[in-house]
Amino acid sequence: MKHFLSPICLLLILLTACTHRVSNPRQVNLLPEIYPDYVGVTIPVGIAPLDFSMADKRVTCIDVDVKGTKGGTLHVNGAYADFDIEEWHRLTEMNKGGKLVVSVCAEKDGEWVKYRDFDIFVSQYPLDDYGLTYRRIPPGYEVGGNIGLYQRDIHSFDEEPLLTEITVPGRCMNCHTANRNNPDRITMQIRGENGGTLIQKDGHQQWLNTKTDSTKAAGSYASWHPDGDYCAYAVNAVHQSFYVGTGQRIEVYHSFSDVVMLDTRSNELVLSPQMMTDDLEIFPAFSAKGDTVYYSTSKPCRVPAEYDKVKCSLCAISFDAKTGQWGNQADTLLNARDYDKSFTLARPSFDGKWLMYTVSTCGNFPVCRPEADLWLMNLQTRETRPLDEVNSPQTESWHSWSTNSRWFVFASKRENAMYTQLFLACLDEQGKASKPFLLPQRNPRKFYEEMMDAYNVADFTTRKVVFDAREAYRQVFNQERIQVTIR
Repeated sequence: MKHFLSPICLLLILLTACTHRVSNPRQVNLLPEIYPDYVGVTIPVGIAPLDFSMADKRVTCIDVDVKGTKGGTLHVNGAYADFDIEEWHRLTEMNKGGKLVVSVCAEKDGEWVKYRDFDIFVSQYPLDDYGLTYRRIPPGYEVGGNIGLYQRDIHSFDEEPLLTEITVPGRCMNCHTANRNNPDRITMQIRGENGGTLIQKDGHQQWLNTKTDSTKAAGSYASWHPDGDYCAYAVNAVHQSFYVGTGQRIEVYHSFSDVVMLDTRSNELVLSPQMMTDDLEIFPAFSAKGDTVYYSTSKPCRVPAEYDKVKCSLCAISFDAKTGQWGNQADTLLNARDYDKSFTLARPSFDGKWLMYTVSTCGNFPVCRPEADLWLMNLQTRETRPLDEVNSPQTESWHSWSTNSRWFVFASKRENAMYTQLFLACLDEQGKASKPFLLPQRNPRKFYEEMMDAYNVADFTTRKVVFDAREAYRQVFNQERIQVTIR
């Protein structure tokens, strides 16, 4: 049966549509205040559309034209700028190395206002990785609220869970790490009762007990050797304390920490006296060639009372994957005493040129430090500087590199000082970063206002991660673990 609109209904629809057409706009010499702030950002070809709203919630309708300097146009009209994914992809592809010029008109209180155009730059550097994996966690500082690991296609808005607390009730999962963004090699840690360390190779799960009589705890904070046979872990105990009357919420600290190496072929730990001292060695990260492990180390303090005395130096030590041997001496790249700062979360780029790390006034868990910033070191010259182009007055931390080392993702609290959200930025040949942009979402204001989770530990992945959550449930609760040994 065919259905027809009555003439009255059709007239009402046409009249309603007409009210949203731009009519006699008043021109203002101001850039539009939009959410998210995408004015002047640099994006890769094929990224998910940069949907946005006006920051002023009294705006009832916006009309947006996007024109590429190398060709192509887009037009949207509605409560927010809602771009078609395929049309957006074609426009960015057409304008690689050029820019998109965005014209915005907004209707408020029955009046249209036309703003100055702004640019979105389309980088010549591709971002070919499939997407991101990350943990979403309510900032309630406890297990509960459905902590979960998720993956997101950065070329669309598709997100799906890998493992959540619904699947493994009452368990805290963290430190999910792929090998140089390759999802064929991943590791993660389940803490607490029935805890264990996952090693997944080519879809096959192994759950290990990485604590031994010679080590103080199970593995966490992991980094894979490029060959995929060895994985470095910090072994530590994480604690949290809450401030009273200071305006700061929480301090996270470690009462001890060492770094160990796991041979994933034999499930043997390779230990080093230099990495198991009375100091706290933490956050290992393999170099691009795999011959060096970067890490942070701090002197033991009486925490939490002396939390502000925790200062981490940035160090490096060699590792020979052919022989499975640690080096005999560590090299201090940045001494905490010299700078009166704490250097953590060193992440070398995969092309071997850069080392990005977090700098805070103290502590070894920078996501809780509002002053934490990203810094960049040139690994050829050892010159280092703060990444002022991307830093904000709030926390920046948990950064990771794209496979081609041209893009990086990091977690920031700049939007509301409470929730870490994911931002992406580009790095050019000279180490200059572009203005970062918030991870695109469909109807971003609605999404981020209703999202009660914080994002952390984001990593790029070259392809979609294949993970059997049912098998993980079976393995977690059957309490069977492969016991690692000491080589």
